[in-house]
Amino acid sequence: MLLEASGIAASVNPRALTAHGKTRGVTENQHAKKRMRTLARSRAPRSPYAATHYSSTRRPRYYERFHTSSFASDITEGDVAAGEDPVVRQAAIDALGNMNGTVVAIEPTSGRVLAMVNQKLALSSGAQPCSTIKLSVALAALSEGVIDEGTQVSLGGRSRMNLTEALAHSNNAYFEAVGRKLGFEKVQYYAHQFGLGELAGYHIPGEALGTYPEVEISPKLGGVSKMCSFGEGISMTPLQLGALVTAISNGGTLYYLQHPTSPEAVADFQPRVKRHLDIEPVIPKLSGGMAGAVEYGTARSLRLNFNEESILGKTGTCSHAGTRFGWFASYANTDIGRIVTVVFLQGGRPTFGPKAAEIAGRMYRNLYDHNFFVAGAGGISSASGLEKIIPASDQQ
Repeated sequence: MLLEASGIAASVNPRALTAHGKTRGVTENQHAKKRMRTLARSRAPRSPYAATHYSSTRRPRYYERFHTSSFASDITEGDVAAGEDPVVRQAAIDALGNMNGTVVAIEPTSGRVLAMVNQKLALSSGAQPCSTIKLSVALAALSEGVIDEGTQVSLGGRSRMNLTEALAHSNNAYFEAVGRKLGFEKVQYYAHQFGLGELAGYHIPGEALGTYPEVEISPKLGGVSKMCSFGEGISMTPLQLGALVTAISNGGTLYYLQHPTSPEAVADFQPRVKRHLDIEPVIPKLSGGMAGAVEYGTARSLRLNFNEESILGKTGTCSHAGTRFGWFASYANTDIGRIVTVVFLQGGRPTFGPKAAEIAGRMYRNLYDHNFFVAGAGGISSASGLEKIIPASDQQ
């Protein structure tokens, strides 16, 4: 028996017949029409409304497109390395590998640049600091008494967090709230005190200047909140970040960074102090979060390669105009072999803060394997323990 409907022929399902020969329930013809309607819907182009309706039931995926490669060759081409510490430089080169980035290593008791790999990038005009700006904001908030390390800040709803956890996990909502409490004028004042918006080096040829806005960025871009959470509107150089972390590691002395370019310059090296920062009382309140970042937070990838010494640091990840940035600034918290390391990467999807932390871990491993952290064996080859420091009043 055949049925015809809308030009579609199908035989009756024998199971649908009753004892009297009448159809019961759904026929094959109805099944066929249902299948055709489903097929037609699946092949039809989606309207804007359909896409909106679909996104309300299932979260859409956003894929950012990057135009910069995360990898590069000949990154050391043109570097002037005659005055660098050879052990530190080789450790940095081996750790960086073929990543498109730079490594800057600094002696925190003098401001001497021990190694600067890929100097073209290290001395460039910088990039958005991403979450590394949280160090400056945290120091400002602690100095102003706006927060303490245990102050619970509301993140919305019932969620609350203190400074240690916010730094360790790089929580944006926490620093947005702190930034609003501080206000732009205080945020800007402390940022300038910490060296942002000015040259970090002392007569380093080719060093470019980062930028720090003189006015708060537009509310459309997030205002002071976004400036404090991931550095929106700010351009920071690896040297500026290195100088700030140097001051954190040594108790508040902001040195001019100097990059000797010959053995003779190393022999005549004298530290130069830019200014003394009144941050020594608040550094212990900051260091817990920096240690937490490495132990269990955003920088824990460092521990894939190095666990022997205590490392404190801060990661940063963000992107701008098709380029992703990955930052990690850290220091070895030891009595000997003290060193500040800044890793800055640029590229695409493989580039991010935890990758920079992993590279720093490889560098610390290389230094450890060369006895850098052993008293009287290796370490910094020169400029350590210098007694004469040129005061700021004698500097140009």
